[in-house]
Amino acid sequence: MPKAPPAEPRLIVLNKPFDVLTQFQDEAGRATLRDFVSVKGVYPAGRLDRDSEGLLLLTNDGQLQARIADPKHKLVKTYWVQVEGAPTEEQLASLRRGVELNDGPTLPAEVEQIDAPALWPRNPPVRFRKHIPTHWLALSIREGRNRQVRRMTAAVGLPTLRLVRVRIGPWSLDGLQPGEWRDVPPALPSLS
Repeated sequence: MPKAPPAEPRLIVLNKPFDVLTQFQDEAGRATLRDFVSVKGVYPAGRLDRDSEGLLLLTNDGQLQARIADPKHKLVKTYWVQVEGAPTEEQLASLRRGVELNDGPTLPAEVEQIDAPALWPRNPPVRFRKHIPTHWLALSIREGRNRQVRRMTAAVGLPTLRLVRVRIGPWSLDGLQPGEWRDVPPALPSLS
């Protein structure tokens, strides 16, 4: 029996909504990627926690998936992070140097305080404490440890309230609303 021809390589940029699992099935009936992406044969290139939002890449190309997800390729991932409290220059400097976590020190992050970005409303909304201010950071890392950004901000005394990934390497959300996706050219990024 002749083998089926290989599928055309595909790369999909998805804006993963809050409270959606980064998988296509869940026996507990929680929301998954299947609720938003009907394309067969694509899989996430990396993860994005259920309580995080934003950019997720999906592909049917195993080589591209490995290249995106493997930390040794160190693709820069940029997040907009709403933190509780007012960041001090000392806290930002700690993030820029790298912080000590329970699984070892992180690489230095690029971080700056930003104005609140124009984002879609989160459902459910973030719960704020009335007398504690919140601020937004743009934070970029080259690693991908479990819940790394949340653990980094907590380590310097700035708990994360909302986390939105906006860029991975050359790919970004570019106006996609939660649950929306589009195809992009399935090219491997350079290592530079």
